Amino acid sequence: QVQLVESGGGLVQAGGSLRLSCAASGSISFSNYGLGWYRQAPGKQRELVARIASGGSTNYAASVLGRFTISRDNDKKTVYLQMNSLKSEDTAVYYCNYGAIYWGKGTLVTVSS
Repeated sequence: QVQLVESGGGLVQAGGSLRLSCAASGSISFSNYGLGWYRQAPGKQRELVARIASGGSTNYAASVLGRFTISRDNDKKTVYLQMNSLKSEDTAVYYCNYGAIYWGKGTLVTVSS
């Protein structure tokens, strides 16, 4: 069984920064699979924010490119999302995903304007 636990969300003013973490546990080959951060704003569908492959290549949604950075620490079985220059439209519940199968329960990010 794989468990993913997100942390680091909170309330921040526009222009500020937050760093999200997602720690994985369970019998997994963490380094062998891709990881992603997704978000879901109220009344909207869940959308991809950023993804990092097992080899470290990354891709981002156009709306966050240049502001957010995804990274991973395979030894700690953790994926991070550094979010800078936050905007009110970044307000959402952020979820991490492992191997396109497993999901965390999410962490709320609220950006006040």
